[in-house]
Amino acid sequence: MRLSVQTPAEHLLDCAVVKVVAEGLNGSFCLLPRHVDLVSALVPGLFYYETTEGAGHYLALDCGLLVKRDAQVSVAVRNAVVGGDLGDLLEVVHLRFNALDEQERVVRSAMARLESDFLRRFMELS
Repeated sequence: MRLSVQTPAEHLLDCAVVKVVAEGLNGSFCLLPRHVDLVSALVPGLFYYETTEGAGHYLALDCGLLVKRDAQVSVAVRNAVVGGDLGDLLEVVHLRFNALDEQERVVRSAMARLESDFLRRFMELS
């Protein structure tokens, strides 16, 4: 099978694999080369794949979509982190998602200021 993983910002991965393990809305599932085609919504979590050389690798994924068609497995996610071992992956995930949380807090604060300013100005018009 051929595995392709993409985020809106970059193409993370394109390699030959013999096994994929992911977590969808209905639980964890495994894909092997002769399995039927499917489409699954992915939940945030770990994604495992095994290359043709027999090496196992992990990705940390945000929510997204997996499509298996024939020998092609395509994954499109909002965010993803490629990791070596699970300890390193956990550290990278914490660093990246803490930065995203901080950005979200800043954006929420700016939106709250804009909304309150809009309401104040609207009240001045009446």
